[in-house]
Amino acid sequence: MSERFLYTSESVTEGHPDKLADQVSDAVLDAILAHDPMGRVACECLLTTGLALVAGEISTTTYVEIPDIVRRTIEEAGYTRAKYGFDAETCGVLTAIQKQSPDIALGVDRGGAGDQGMMYGYACNETPELMPMPIMLAHKLARRLAAVRKDGTIPYLRPDGKTQVTIEYEDWKPVRVDKVLVSTQHDPAVPQSTIYDDIVEHVIKPVLPEHMVDARTKRPLVNPTGSFAVGGPQGDTGLTGRKIIVDTYGGMAHHGGGCFSGKDPTKVDRSAAYMMRYVARQIVAAGLADRCELQVAYAIGEKEPLSLLVNTYGTGRLPNSEIERLVTRYFDLTPAGIIEKLGLRQPIYRQVAAYGHFGRTDLNVSWEQDDMVDTLRSAAGI
Repeated sequence: MSERFLYTSESVTEGHPDKLADQVSDAVLDAILAHDPMGRVACECLLTTGLALVAGEISTTTYVEIPDIVRRTIEEAGYTRAKYGFDAETCGVLTAIQKQSPDIALGVDRGGAGDQGMMYGYACNETPELMPMPIMLAHKLARRLAAVRKDGTIPYLRPDGKTQVTIEYEDWKPVRVDKVLVSTQHDPAVPQSTIYDDIVEHVIKPVLPEHMVDARTKRPLVNPTGSFAVGGPQGDTGLTGRKIIVDTYGGMAHHGGGCFSGKDPTKVDRSAAYMMRYVARQIVAAGLADRCELQVAYAIGEKEPLSLLVNTYGTGRLPNSEIERLVTRYFDLTPAGIIEKLGLRQPIYRQVAAYGHFGRTDLNVSWEQDDMVDTLRSAAGI
């Protein structure tokens, strides 16, 4: 008997306050790595009405003007007028930066992990990006929402926005779109009926695959409360690291709890999660499994992982233990090995701080390359 269920994932635009905070943190990181690839960065950001606060631990040989980076990032996200409730030119910017703890630096200097914890990676074959369909469609809607604001297609939109997609699955295969939700900040003078029609016509219809929409697909929800005039940091305080499920797999996979943004690659919260996505992608692209999740764990200051777990949810062409053996043989999972393999000491992070870190086939990021597929196929005898 087939199993049918609904699964929902959300995304947010670059103007969402939490996402804006992520972008500020990664913009600071990128600015430092551009001149000091060995810089140690743990940068957090808080945004509220009229104020941006940047705090953290940074050890570097270079200097960057953090207030300028903050204002430029806010401006690029679209907050350029005081009437939006937050303005790049007039907001206050406070900084509270200190050096990285020498206790942490001691272990990292030896090539060990910059923190303890467990990290996950996931891939599946239900979309061309090897990602779950709900989160990919939610990201595409969010990016489209931002695009029609920027190009003037819907001129009354403002930067803050959220999207949500519910997909019906049958035996873990997506079969149809059940519900779509778009919430978007807007000029308060525009009637809800106009907003609804424009969002459906210019955002939802261009994104949803026609074959996934049927007679049972619900009428889209657009600004369900009836108004979304107050938004951004004026409507909701923004913090780095509060959108970790948006950043990853939309909840379809486990999450270790650590965020990515503002952290240099010695922090395995970031680099090991990227590596697990990279490895999971190789496994699925090679045809070793339809779905694959990996968990890895580290101790601060230690080079080798404490554990590695492979789960293919019964879809593997090889036993999980055999795939785990292949991973151990062909992939260096030490922090130094990960950084070298994926080329992570570069200013590449701001670009993935909005619309997801994974499935980014629109960007040339190393963890989305399939360069080990043939090796795994050969080793597995496929």
